[in-house]
Amino acid sequence: MSSNVPINAQSNITAPTPQNTPLNNQAPIAGLSRPTVPDITEGEEPEEEEGDEAITAGAQAAMLDLVQGRLAGLVGKSSGYIESLPVEVKRKVKALKGVQVKQNELQNQYKRECLELEKKYLELTNPLYERRHAIISGSAEPSPEEIEAGEQQSLKDDPEYTPISKDEAASDSPAKGIPEFWLTALRNHIGLSEIITERDAEALKSLLDIKLSYLPSSDPKPGFKITFTFAPNDYFENEVLEKTYVYQEEVGYSGDFVYDRGIGTEIKWKEDKDLTKEFEIKKQRNKNTNRTRLVRKAHPTESFFNFFSPPVPPEEDAVENGDIDEEELEEIEEKLELDYQIGEDLKEKIIPRAVDYFTGKALDYEVMDDDEDDFEDLDDEDEDEFDEDSDSEADVPARRRAPPKGRRGAAGNTNPEECKQQ
Repeated sequence: MSSNVPINAQSNITAPTPQNTPLNNQAPIAGLSRPTVPDITEGEEPEEEEGDEAITAGAQAAMLDLVQGRLAGLVGKSSGYIESLPVEVKRKVKALKGVQVKQNELQNQYKRECLELEKKYLELTNPLYERRHAIISGSAEPSPEEIEAGEQQSLKDDPEYTPISKDEAASDSPAKGIPEFWLTALRNHIGLSEIITERDAEALKSLLDIKLSYLPSSDPKPGFKITFTFAPNDYFENEVLEKTYVYQEEVGYSGDFVYDRGIGTEIKWKEDKDLTKEFEIKKQRNKNTNRTRLVRKAHPTESFFNFFSPPVPPEEDAVENGDIDEEELEEIEEKLELDYQIGEDLKEKIIPRAVDYFTGKALDYEVMDDDEDDFEDLDDEDEDEFDEDSDSEADVPARRRAPPKGRRGAAGNTNPEECKQQ
C-alpha cells in the first residue's frame, strides 16, 4: 500500500491515508464493489424461492467478513506515505510532535489544577454531607427551612406534586432517621443493582455513610478514595471499608486522567459469613480404607463486596511477550473497565445525588448512549421474536451505560474543556 506521490503545494491530489486508520465497516471501501449474486442470464425469469433473500444476505455478510479480516491486519501498519516524504518534511513533522509535547505538558497541568478545584469544592460541600448524614442517621432532625426547600424543589421537578400537609406530619408515628437509605440508593443505580445480591442486601442494611476524598497533592499519582462506614453487623468485623482509585501520572491521549489501579480494604469476615464465597459439602471416599468423609469447599461467587478486591492490571511485559492469551486479556480489560466505572459513578453520581437515587428520581436522568437513528420499526414477526411474554415497554430491562473504552479505562466523566466543580 505504499505510495510515492510527489509533494506539490499546488496539487489537488489527496494524500493517501496514513497509518493507524481505525477500521469502520460503515465506510465505503475503495476498489471494492458491493457484494452481489451472479447476474441472471438474458431471457430467464428469476424464480421466487423462499430463502433467496437469506442467501443474498449470507453472501454479503461473508464478503464483509473477508474485507474486515483483510483490513484488520492493516490497522496500525504504515501505508508507506510518511516514509516516502522528503527528509526536510519529515523533520518538520517531528517538530510538530515537539510542539505537541508542550501541549501535553499544559494539558497535564490543566487537569491537575482541575483536580485541585474539585478538592476545594468538596471541602465546601463536606459540611452539607455531614448534615445529610445527621438526618439519615437520626442524630438530628431536619429544620422547617430544609423541608420547605425540599418541597419547593419537588414541586419544580413535578408540577403535580402534592406537598406533605402539617396534619399528615403531626399524625405520623415518630421514626429515627431514614432506614436503609444507602442500600436503597445503591439498588436504584442501574449498574450496582446488577451486582447486589439478596445476601449482600442484608449486610448493606448496616451501611451508614459513603464519603469521597482525594489523594494528597504530595502523592506522586493523583486519585480518589471512596469510604464506606458500617454499623456493627453479623457479617464482618470492619467498621470502615475503603476503595482507592489511582490515576496514572500523565493524562491519556483523550486528555483525561487514566485509571492505573484500584486498592481495596481486606474484609475481615466472620465465620461462615463470607459473602464473596459459596460453600459446598462434598462426600469423599478413601481408596484404601473405603471410609467416607464430608468435605466443605469454598467457591468464588458474585457479590457487591468483590468491589473491595479489585482486578489487577496485567504487567506490560506479560502482554507484550504474549504470556496472556487474547481471551484472558479481554476478560481482565472488561473487569477493569467495570471496576473503574463503578468508582466513577459513586464519585460523580451517587455520593453527590444520594437523595435522588434513594427516591429513584436520578433514573430520569440516566443518559442512554443509543442514537434514535440506530433503531428501526420491527415487523410483526420480529416483535413476536423479541419477547412474546412482554406486555409493555416497562418489561424491557434498562440497559446499563457502557463502560469507558481503553485497556485501563479513561476518566471520561471529566470534560477536558471545562473544570468540573464537585
